[in-house]
Amino acid sequence: MSKKPYYITTAIAYTSGKPHIGNTYEIVLADAIARFKRKEGYDVRFQTGTDEHGQKIELKAEEAGISPKEFVDNTAKEIKRIWDLMNTSYDKFIRTTDEDHEKQVQKIFRKLYDKGDIYKGYYEGMYCTPCESFFTESQLVDGKCPDCGRPCQPAKEEAYFFRMSKYADRLIQYINEHPDFIQPESRKNEMMNNFLLPGLQDLCVSRTSFTWGIPVDFDPKHVTYVWLDALTNYITGLGYDCDGESGELFKKYWPADLHLIGKDIIRFHTIYWPIFLMALDLPLPKQVFGHPWLLQGDGKMSKSKGNVIYADDLVELFGVDAVRYFVLHEMPFENDGVITWDLLVERMNSDLANTLGNLVNRTISMSNKYFNGVVANAGVTDGFDKNLMDVALDTKHKVVKCMSKLRVADAMTEIFNLFKRCNKYIDETMPWALAKDPEKTDRLSTVLYNLVESITIGASLLTPFMPETAERIFAQLNSSERSMDELEMFGLYKSGNKVTDKPEILFARLDAKEVQAKVEELNASKQTQEAEEEKKDDEPVIDIEAKEEITFDDFEKMQFQVGEIIACEEVKKSKKLLCSQVKIGSQVKQIVSGIKKHYSAEEMVGKKVMVLVNLKPAKLAGVLSEGMLLCAEDENGELSLMVPEKKMPAGAEIC
Repeated sequence: MSKKPYYITTAIAYTSGKPHIGNTYEIVLADAIARFKRKEGYDVRFQTGTDEHGQKIELKAEEAGISPKEFVDNTAKEIKRIWDLMNTSYDKFIRTTDEDHEKQVQKIFRKLYDKGDIYKGYYEGMYCTPCESFFTESQLVDGKCPDCGRPCQPAKEEAYFFRMSKYADRLIQYINEHPDFIQPESRKNEMMNNFLLPGLQDLCVSRTSFTWGIPVDFDPKHVTYVWLDALTNYITGLGYDCDGESGELFKKYWPADLHLIGKDIIRFHTIYWPIFLMALDLPLPKQVFGHPWLLQGDGKMSKSKGNVIYADDLVELFGVDAVRYFVLHEMPFENDGVITWDLLVERMNSDLANTLGNLVNRTISMSNKYFNGVVANAGVTDGFDKNLMDVALDTKHKVVKCMSKLRVADAMTEIFNLFKRCNKYIDETMPWALAKDPEKTDRLSTVLYNLVESITIGASLLTPFMPETAERIFAQLNSSERSMDELEMFGLYKSGNKVTDKPEILFARLDAKEVQAKVEELNASKQTQEAEEEKKDDEPVIDIEAKEEITFDDFEKMQFQVGEIIACEEVKKSKKLLCSQVKIGSQVKQIVSGIKKHYSAEEMVGKKVMVLVNLKPAKLAGVLSEGMLLCAEDENGELSLMVPEKKMPAGAEIC
């Protein structure tokens, strides 16, 4: 029987910089849901990716002195590295600079234009560059952006607009008829009362004030505005084609079962996106969940506040699964969660090291001490056993119920309640006391068997949330992950199996002062690095007197190529000149340069340099020179040869 498809997506991360732990929370949350759905037997498609166009990217690339594509390539690589570090099991990592995505966005724009849903107009209003959003004066909060709180600037430009109002009543009706479409309930009420019911304004869907975006193919001075570009990734990533040639993935997985997004972009996903889909005659996603934020102890994380915590720093201190546990367990369903270093240490010590780690270690150690590692069910029971079994078998149903409502933190609490019950069972049965009475050996064996069985059940349910930890537990117990059906039965652990004779500590207890010292050391290192980068930015510049302008025709007369210096010697009777034999393509030219003060003849050999090739030959100190090596000069007269950044063959044209 074929598996039922399940399509889950995250919002695509904006490539303006490295994602902090609050951004990373979303991908871990989506991964836990995707893994759990796979465990339930669904054919899961899990998509994430990066949003790479817009004015903010263009400005940041300019500040960095590189092209926008280079900038987003670097940032997308870093985002993917973090997602992979967190052991997330996505099936597709889409980038909005992917050629197939850009092609479909252009086709979608044209289709909506031809349909009359997009029209050309003129925009004048307040614009927030970080959010890439226009607002009316009435939408501003204290004159600032209602989404991020930053200042907005007046903007006026020609633009294309989407007729939002055309579909507003239809969307209101859909939301009323599908009460689970927007979750949590408070997000739905916010969208209805603040945006839909007061009346929708038409949406600006193109820009002309910057160029880093997908061009409107029939009006190339316009680029597609970020939301029409970014939101469509959910269908282009499945192979959607608006000409009716969509691929099998789209036919199989659309509509999406769940769009998982931050609460700050709920408006775009529950108003703009559904309306775009209606205009394309496509079914709407089944559910959009706007999760809360993960806050630092002193508020929302931001670089400007200097309170940003990154996932890789946390992993270095605590490990991947400990970080996964924290962000999943500490986030309430609806309200914002809080992350502090002290709370991380507390959870590490109490929940992970004590409740879980100590339980597994004690159980294995007692099995080795009393039975040489052999775990056997001797069938000698008493009243404590039934309650443990009932809790173990009921945990699955409680977890499934929580996950069906996306209450991931509650699901993890139920799993750890089972581990707590196991610890209580040890206190109730007192294996150390049973071990003193030879007549109670079978009872002791049964107790340890029940513990191993219960831990295996708990670890099987823990797999979607802490996959590496679950695998380590299975390996030490010599057990394996149970299917959902097998979690209905108690006693599947093979009697007579042996646990490991070399138990490993799953989670070590941490000293809060030591952790704080490491955090301070980490912060100091980052501050030093930032200071060095700022110092680089503050390096002096040199202004020189401008020469007369030349035309492009003048420039085209000059021929620049990469040359390789194959021999070099000092020019006799000269304190300044070196004579180099420079290989340029299949030719060798002799070039005399006044760089003897800055380079020795020996160190010149083997260098790849930039050469003005077609300079009229001339004699310097009686030696013929057939070109010019290009150099830069600082304020102190120090020279530096201009060399190609990447490996280039001798003769490559410089253009």
